[in-house]
Amino acid sequence: MRIGGWSLFAGQIPTGHPDRGRCQISEPLSREIQAALSDPSFREAMGNGLRVDPGFVRRKFYERAAACGFPKEAGGPEMLRKARAVELIQGNMPLPAVQKLLGHSTPNLTSSYVSFSEDDMQQVIRLFMEREASQKTSARNSFFGKIESIRKGDIQTRVVLTTIGGYSITTVITNDSLERLGLKQGRLITAEVKTPWVILHSGQDEPPCSAENRFKGVVERVRKGRVNTECTVRIADGTAICAIVSTEGAGRLKMDRGDRV
Repeated sequence: MRIGGWSLFAGQIPTGHPDRGRCQISEPLSREIQAALSDPSFREAMGNGLRVDPGFVRRKFYERAAACGFPKEAGGPEMLRKARAVELIQGNMPLPAVQKLLGHSTPNLTSSYVSFSEDDMQQVIRLFMEREASQKTSARNSFFGKIESIRKGDIQTRVVLTTIGGYSITTVITNDSLERLGLKQGRLITAEVKTPWVILHSGQDEPPCSAENRFKGVVERVRKGRVNTECTVRIADGTAICAIVSTEGAGRLKMDRGDRV
């Protein structure tokens, strides 16, 4: 096992598979593990550390699943791995980054992936893991990407980033914000969009409008309230976009699960 930096928690890694047997974790979790391993009584109780029989570990997973009332197969490490993948995707980690995190040898990469280096992908995973460990923003919609262009004006700056999924995201910020954030072309950043700022349009045809950021997707969930309605739309690269609209407006669009917007 090796723990260090923003953290690799690793067992034996088979030859030719640098990512197999390795799991990236967040810095806070790394510190917790390091603190536990530094405790003398904990080290004494561990004996041979984590050098244990994989079959024994698997049997313990099965036992705990059965004790919780699940079929034992549902508690196998491979099922937990799949569940973690679903959790990451639902949390809007880009699909190629999820595949890399899970050690897929042949990830389902998009054409835009060629502009993202190995170090870029590692940074994307790191940013997501740290964000997951200490979420401090109310924004529900997040897009990870690389800055493709910066066009500075007298007061405001137009920033265009490309996501791993191949989407182009355009935003306008103040020149002060540009300097404060230290944004430069090629840097990896996260663009966050609050739910009330998302506008929905029913159907597959894009309406004529001045909006630069437009996505086609399928309605995944509709949660109606007396005043507002929450709609979740899944776009092609797996990213979930949440919108808050008036219940009256949602009624006019007659949106339901499975509809294209």
